[in-house]
Amino acid sequence: MIVASGLGWVMLGGALGGVARVAVSNTLARWIGTAFPWGTLVVNLSAAFLIGLAAGILLSPDLSTTPQAWTLLAAGLLGGYSTVSSLSLQTLSLWQEGRLLAAISNMTISCLGGIALAAAGWWLGGRLG
Repeated sequence: MIVASGLGWVMLGGALGGVARVAVSNTLARWIGTAFPWGTLVVNLSAAFLIGLAAGILLSPDLSTTPQAWTLLAAGLLGGYSTVSSLSLQTLSLWQEGRLLAAISNMTISCLGGIALAAAGWWLGGRLG
């Protein structure tokens, strides 16, 4: 019953997305360090690209979109994977530490880069779909 309503797809995707977010963030922290929130930045930018790609493929007028696929990918997997709350808290922490340029850079790159990558993903998905 839950799966039929779409909530099951959101739960499944959210669980997988959350695990992927932690894995990517922890891996980048080990490789690059934690002086800047690289993990959250990479997660959010890659999520923006992937949601654009999914939209370009799944929402193509020539393709019969299943609501379950979109619910699983967009609301579930990518919703659980990307993390605006972490972005906000990490940017606030940078600001409070007096690292104003790092805080502004984090927000600017995340927001503008996210829009650009969502557009690139949409474009690529439209070509692939």
